[in-house]
Amino acid sequence: MKKLWILLVLIAFNTNAQQSNPVYVCPPCDSSCDDKTFDKHGTCDVCNMELTTKAELERVKYAKMKIAFYLQPGVEVLDFAGPMEVFAYAGYEIFTVSETKEPILSQGILKIIPDYSIKDAPQADILVFFGGNSANAYQVEEVIDWVKAQEDVAYYFSVCTGAFVLAEAGILDGKTATTFHSSLSGLEKNYPKVNVKRNVRFVDNGRVITTAGVSAGIDGALHMVAKLQGLEKAKEVAFYMEYDKWKPGEGLILTDNNPYKEK
Repeated sequence: MKKLWILLVLIAFNTNAQQSNPVYVCPPCDSSCDDKTFDKHGTCDVCNMELTTKAELERVKYAKMKIAFYLQPGVEVLDFAGPMEVFAYAGYEIFTVSETKEPILSQGILKIIPDYSIKDAPQADILVFFGGNSANAYQVEEVIDWVKAQEDVAYYFSVCTGAFVLAEAGILDGKTATTFHSSLSGLEKNYPKVNVKRNVRFVDNGRVITTAGVSAGIDGALHMVAKLQGLEKAKEVAFYMEYDKWKPGEGLILTDNNPYKEK
């Protein structure tokens, strides 16, 4: 029994030691030191740049990602405003895109002037689509052609019936997805290659995340932040927004990258 206790203490000590001694790296500078690792904070012995932790470098890298919010006439305000708040506070670069640069009206209330049209929108790392008259997007051939033509997209994200855009473009083929509760049957009927899931706030397939309607977009966006930048960053954002009803991980995660599991 004594030996067992000694063994447990040693394991705990080693685990704590690993956790308290993060790996440090040099910020990328296109030199031979880009691949070096260090066991303590300081400066790089090659380029003299200040070292940072590997985890922090990953968080910064993801925070620089560009996110394109595609907005169609009639888009639901909270569908896009909630995730926009999440991603903006988390430090991402967000821009809006629509079929044209003409002002669009959200729910007949809010006038929005898109930053870009589908003809001049820059490359995005994450493409996001929303509900609210989403037929104005997924039934427009030019819009779907634009979605299909996007290259090097790291992630696709949809809120509410924005999932129909991804389905129409074939991005949801063979994947599990969800959408607004009143549109689940429609998604299932019109896109038989999609495994439609009910009673979930979001579904994470890895590169493709879909959420249920309206407020569920906030949950999905917080999940994306947790997935890319860590759970603590997502909690920080939720606290800032005073979104104290958030239940981390309240969705279907079909990938090994689960930020809510203990490492």
